[in-house]
Amino acid sequence: MKLLNVFLLIALLLVQQVAVGAAAVKADSVLVIKKQGRLYLMKNGERFASFRATFGANPVGHKQAQGDERTPEGHYILDYKNPNSKFYKSIHISYPNARDRANARRMGVDPGGDIMIHGQTNGWGWAAPVMRFVLWTDGCVALSDRDMDRVWAAVDPGTPIEIKP
Repeated sequence: MKLLNVFLLIALLLVQQVAVGAAAVKADSVLVIKKQGRLYLMKNGERFASFRATFGANPVGHKQAQGDERTPEGHYILDYKNPNSKFYKSIHISYPNARDRANARRMGVDPGGDIMIHGQTNGWGWAAPVMRFVLWTDGCVALSDRDMDRVWAAVDPGTPIEIKP
C-alpha cells in the first residue's frame, strides 16, 4: 500500500510538471488564417496551438472602413490586453497601421479601429459552441472563453500577429 501511495504521488507530480511546462510556453507570434477559421500560436516558426476562430460578418477581404464588418489582413502587433472589456478578455490588434490609414484617407473614409482578439460577449460564454459557426463580430477575432484563456496566457503585449485571407 505504501508503495502504491509513493507511485501515485510521483505520478501526480509528473503530471503537474507537464501541465506547468505546457502553460509556460509563450508565443513569439500569432497567425490567423481567415479561410481556415483558425488562430495559431507560433514559436520559432512552428505552430504549437490551434484554435477555432470566428470573424467579422463580412469576412472576405481586408478591412477598409469603420463599419464594414471585415477583419483586417496583414501584419500587426498585439499591443495591449484588456481584462475588463465587454467581452471575455481582449487583446488589441494594432489596426489601423500607417498603410491602412493612408488607404482610408485616399478613399475618404474612417479606417475604424478597436480590433481585438476576444472571447464571447460577457455572460454568453455558454453560447460558444453555437457562435463558432456564426460570423458575428464587427471585425474582431472571436474565440471561446476557454480558448481565450489559453491565448491570453501565451501572448504578451508586443507579440506580432499576421492575419491572412
